Amino acid sequence: MKMGLDAFSLAGKVAVVTGAGAGIGAAVARCYADAGAAVALTDIDAQRCEAVAAELREGGAVVFTLTMDVSRESDWEQLCSALEDWKGRWDVLLNNAGIYIGGSVGSNTTEQLQRIHDINVASVFLGTRFAAAAMKPGGTFGHGGSIINLSSIAGLIGVPGHSIYGASKGAVASFSRHAAVEFARFGYGVRVNSLHPGLIDTAMGHMVLQDFVDVGLAPDTDTALSMLRDQMIPCGRLGTVEDVANAALFLAADASSYVTGTELTVDGGFVAA
Repeated sequence: MKMGLDAFSLAGKVAVVTGAGAGIGAAVARCYADAGAAVALTDIDAQRCEAVAAELREGGAVVFTLTMDVSRESDWEQLCSALEDWKGRWDVLLNNAGIYIGGSVGSNTTEQLQRIHDINVASVFLGTRFAAAAMKPGGTFGHGGSIINLSSIAGLIGVPGHSIYGASKGAVASFSRHAAVEFARFGYGVRVNSLHPGLIDTAMGHMVLQDFVDVGLAPDTDTALSMLRDQMIPCGRLGTVEDVANAALFLAADASSYVTGTELTVDGGFVAA
């Protein structure tokens, strides 16, 4: 068994990162490439995805891009075929693509609920299903692997103005636990874990601050930031995309070979407090 830094290497592995065109997804793609993986980047925005890929190629990374709507089953079928043609392996999946819709229960609509479910929940189900089928013994690749499903601390605790978003992320956490146990019992050699960022300094993170204003919890975003950072985050700062990427590397690598079905929070102590 690998130990120390060697246990965090992804050399010889192929990793897929959805929603890789910006934010957490782009940071994880960079992190996986730095760890030695060949990385398949997917995003619904082809231009953003290719820009990240070009940056990684300049640094010597082996990357592949695919424009993908993660809520469409046919796009996952296309990804599996592309991976078979590209490297003939699939070892890691980060189900990162997702959207944020805030608002109170009274203001949210059934259309918003359905949309966030399709993108945040159904896509995780599809990705997990296709990855496990390809990674398990007798599958297209059959090497086993690691599936990391991006959730949120809003999937673990109640937050005003986050009800339908939190419900979608709670579903991701619950689904991941069930899949982890099922795949382990069935001998797939496929680990499944959920990753739960807190307030991260990204465009989506700043949408959360604006939502606190919109539902009346703070008069402006600066006050919302101060309230969260100073009163609710023991570490006293927002998280960075690199904080999340490093946690995603741990879950992808052999360092976490005995870790499945867990909910890893990256939140500066928010949930613990």
